[in-house]
Amino acid sequence: MPTPLSDSTIALVKASVPALEAKGLEITRTMYGRMFQDPAIRDLFNQSHHGGTGAQPRALAAAVLAYAQNIDNLGVLLPAVERIAQKHVALNILPEHYPAVGTALLGAIQEVLGEAATPEIMAAWSEAYWFLAEVLIGREAEVYRAQAAARGGWNGWRDFRIAEKVRESEVITSFHLRPVDGGPVMRHRPGEYLTFWLNLPGHAPLKRNYSISAAPSGEGYRISVKREPQGVVSNWLHDTAQVGTVLKTAAPAGDFVLADSQRPALFLSGGVGQTPLLSMLEDLLARRPEARAHWVHGTQSGATHAFGPHLRSLAARHPGLALDVFYEAPRPQDVQGRDHDHAGLPDAAWLLGETAAREAEIYLCGPRPFLRHFVGGLMRAGVPAERLHYEFFGPADELLAA
Repeated sequence: MPTPLSDSTIALVKASVPALEAKGLEITRTMYGRMFQDPAIRDLFNQSHHGGTGAQPRALAAAVLAYAQNIDNLGVLLPAVERIAQKHVALNILPEHYPAVGTALLGAIQEVLGEAATPEIMAAWSEAYWFLAEVLIGREAEVYRAQAAARGGWNGWRDFRIAEKVRESEVITSFHLRPVDGGPVMRHRPGEYLTFWLNLPGHAPLKRNYSISAAPSGEGYRISVKREPQGVVSNWLHDTAQVGTVLKTAAPAGDFVLADSQRPALFLSGGVGQTPLLSMLEDLLARRPEARAHWVHGTQSGATHAFGPHLRSLAARHPGLALDVFYEAPRPQDVQGRDHDHAGLPDAAWLLGETAAREAEIYLCGPRPFLRHFVGGLMRAGVPAERLHYEFFGPADELLAA
């Protein structure tokens, strides 16, 4: 463990909270601008989180503020530290990358706060940054060692070939991946994702995370990708990548995983959010065929609904599995009772009244508005936070505050 923070550093960092509340986003935007002047550092990151919506600078601003607010009670930040460490491992962030990040962050604080960033404040933030960096470096080293030691595990990038490409709906396609070297692959924890490094014509190197959408096999992985209208990588995968295409792939990572629990499992998804949950459900039923589980899924219509027949086949073989599928706007050819169970979308009140939500382990994945509604609604209804497990695609920002 790193040397504990000094009392004066804790006091000075906490005293900077008002400045971070006012100018945190400006600081993080400035930080990334400084950091990305170095192409080697820029290419470590998923740039789709830095344009348009600017989700990553907002996420980092929230994280820096949370760190300052809780610097005298760091235990509450442990889940966030684990999430960050898993993201870093997926991107192959190494100890030698931390000085560039620290220099950019401290320089941004100095630039944005100006005279308010006194030498004492800057010294305190330098100590605070390196304390957290050492915590992350230590945890990341543990994850890297575990990946390398696992049967079929690896560090860095490994080549996988698309062995099969399956159209699951009008917007979702699955890609079955096998290692080019022909060796085994580490068994992922259900819910984890793969990170891909892609060099596409006309683009700087691109990084993307896609959830593994099938139970562990030890032989390969499946990802199921939604075509996004402006998605450079998702459109390339749908239109250009074919059986035989090779993808540079990092080992499975992530902190959204199936809990070791005997409670009923409630899986709640919106749209392509079902992909990590499907891996969890398949694994759960393979290990415990009699398990009580409830699958609740919402999507636009049969045109966007993936894996419907597969889920109904699982339910036919496992009496403990209940299904409730919602179509927001069913088409004339979408038959209630065959393709879907309900018109419209579920809400927290329906979930509390029609499922075992009050006693279950609940796994949620979907768009941010979906998660804000359900996480907030279930917590307000008294569902303990430790039984709410959720994943969102993209950086974490305002979800918990909301």
